[in-house]
Amino acid sequence: MAAKLRGGVIGAGVFGGYHARQYATLDGATLAGVYDPDGARAAEVAGRHGATGYTDLAEFLAAVDVVTVASPAVFHADGAVAALQAGKPVYVEKPLAVSLRDADRIMDEAARRKLIVACGHQERLFSQAIGLFDIPEQPLRMEALRHGPESERSLDVSVVLDLMIHDLDLALALCKGEPLAVEAEGVIAYSGGWDRAQAEVTFDTGFTATFDASRMAEGRKRTMKLVYPSGELEIDFVSRAFRNTTGYPLNADFAEAPGSKDPLGASVAAFLAAVRGDAPRPICTAQEAALALDLALAVEQAMEQG
Repeated sequence: MAAKLRGGVIGAGVFGGYHARQYATLDGATLAGVYDPDGARAAEVAGRHGATGYTDLAEFLAAVDVVTVASPAVFHADGAVAALQAGKPVYVEKPLAVSLRDADRIMDEAARRKLIVACGHQERLFSQAIGLFDIPEQPLRMEALRHGPESERSLDVSVVLDLMIHDLDLALALCKGEPLAVEAEGVIAYSGGWDRAQAEVTFDTGFTATFDASRMAEGRKRTMKLVYPSGELEIDFVSRAFRNTTGYPLNADFAEAPGSKDPLGASVAAFLAAVRGDAPRPICTAQEAALALDLALAVEQAMEQG
């Protein structure tokens, strides 16, 4: 394998720019190219780091070793499958796809070619820094709130696939059970899709999780409460308030951990390490991301039925 992996980014939007910078600055990687149908945008993002902008996907794929898909979510599957068919390991921004059929297309192609696919559920790094994955107890209840103001970002998907999916993924990562029932309600506002969503998911272990996500709030809020048999953990991720009565030595200074300070960098670095064989897996696998997508789509279905 090359001394430096040549990174390529599909999508020259805001997130594409973030990923281009990661390949340009991480050890063991270099930014080789950016693909976007808009040639001017591709050239502008690539040019910041001395790379090449492409409007021809085949030429782009021939010039890179690994690919990040940072296009709008509705195009994630097409970009990921094309990269996999070209023999390139892939990092896909969340959500992995917008349908289970598309998620299966990605996973099937990756399995066929024995290639790594990572997904950008970077919030796992905060839970890792806190020590949540090391608690020997299963949680009894989770309450997650994630609010932000109106934004033009990610309006091709609902607030469930945009924001709530992060907390859905965490619930699945923290609980060993399977989702059993979903109840949800939502509000359609400025985007033409669901811009506020509230859901309750019951698992077959008795674990219950509630989720409140909004991209039409006055300000930014992000809190999480976890109830365990031994006590409770409450975190305000904005103010960094931390209350732990579980008795387990959880990290109140989680925000100072390297993975918390730069979760995108840590997530991409873990993907590259997995590609090189230096790590057993990325932070979030395609299979795990597909489970989060499945639950997110169940929330959307419950809102539509409601």
